[in-house]
Amino acid sequence: MTQKFDLPYRPNVGIALFNQTGQIFLGRRADMRREIWQCPQGGIDADESVRDAAMRELSEEIGTRAAVIVGEHPDWLSYDLPSHLIGVALGGAFRGQTQKWVAMRFTGQDHDIRLDRHLPVEFKDWRWVDLAEVFSYELGFKRSLYRKILPMLARMAQS
Repeated sequence: MTQKFDLPYRPNVGIALFNQTGQIFLGRRADMRREIWQCPQGGIDADESVRDAAMRELSEEIGTRAAVIVGEHPDWLSYDLPSHLIGVALGGAFRGQTQKWVAMRFTGQDHDIRLDRHLPVEFKDWRWVDLAEVFSYELGFKRSLYRKILPMLARMAQS
């Protein structure tokens, strides 16, 4: 049996998408029984830059590229999956993810957001949320990561 620490981290990009009033996009995951909300994120392909992966993931997960990148967190941030998901989630090949987070400003209209443009569907619902309200949502095991990164990314989006 593969041990947790024998597995690598999956390279991943996280997207903090802000609208013109400074609210952040949260999507309700479609693949969870519990109501878990999160920002768009996804794997970085071997031949992709962080910025290219961010635009691709945005398009795949929310159906639009109507956004501009306004900043990037300086560090790669890693997290381990909860023990019951290791060997199950992420194809069973990773112990967690190492993420590069980008701040993006949404340049489209709400009707540009289409959760059904890519299969499998990542989110079954979405909303714009004031930063102060983000932590009233169920964020699962990513809560501490969001607490660490969102204030910095929000400042980037306001610039």
